[in-house]
Amino acid sequence: MNCLEKLRLFLLDMDGTIYLDNELFSGVIEFLEYIKSIGGRYIFLTNNSSNSVDKYIKKLASLGITATADDFLTSTDATILYLNKKEYNKIYAFGTNSFKSQLNDASLPIIDKLEDGIDCLCMGFDTELSFKKLEDACILLGKGIDYIATNPDWVCPTWYGYVPDCGSVSQMLYNATKRKPIFIGKPEPTMVLLAMEKTGFNREETALIGDRLYTDIACGVNAGINSIFVLSGEGTMEDLEKSDVKPDFVYENIKVLYEDIRK
Repeated sequence: MNCLEKLRLFLLDMDGTIYLDNELFSGVIEFLEYIKSIGGRYIFLTNNSSNSVDKYIKKLASLGITATADDFLTSTDATILYLNKKEYNKIYAFGTNSFKSQLNDASLPIIDKLEDGIDCLCMGFDTELSFKKLEDACILLGKGIDYIATNPDWVCPTWYGYVPDCGSVSQMLYNATKRKPIFIGKPEPTMVLLAMEKTGFNREETALIGDRLYTDIACGVNAGINSIFVLSGEGTMEDLEKSDVKPDFVYENIKVLYEDIRK
């Protein structure tokens, strides 16, 4: 039995791995059905903090995939766990309305405007970005408060190319303030460890599949699990050749992986 045949828990990145915008990649549904047929489990792991799990469920449904909240772990989930261990008085939430709602639902002391007593700036991937938010962030970071960000991704893939993700905005803020955040999502191993704890599978039975070396694959490496790099999104073979982060397997896309794992 080879390593692929031992796998039972598949942690799937979404953007660039199973779909691009509103286009589901070929072979994804067949691959998910295969995982179920072997008594396995899949969990969608995403650094994209701009949407709630409810929105992801609706998006996957529109693509032909039935999912429940139990099928997801996001960088926002991991960030909430981190923030809950702290005792912040006021957290300035820099992100989408959906992001703020998720933090608020977790009973965190969230605000979205400047006022006295703010002791943490928490930033997510913000598709509703405004200059006012950037200005507020610069003022707060200049005061030396704690600075947390959901994920370090430079870009988010779209049908027309890429848009700046949380990592790019944090770099912009660094240029202005010389402050860098503590990143919570991939490549940190938190989400992987949560997924294994949740499902009961061990490291040898677990694989992370993603299209980014510096977040997805690095997360798998940091968690000590199998990592599968797909070339359907941001990462390229040229990136792999230059990177110190090396996956266990490389495939053109999910379909080719599915065809190989069934042999």
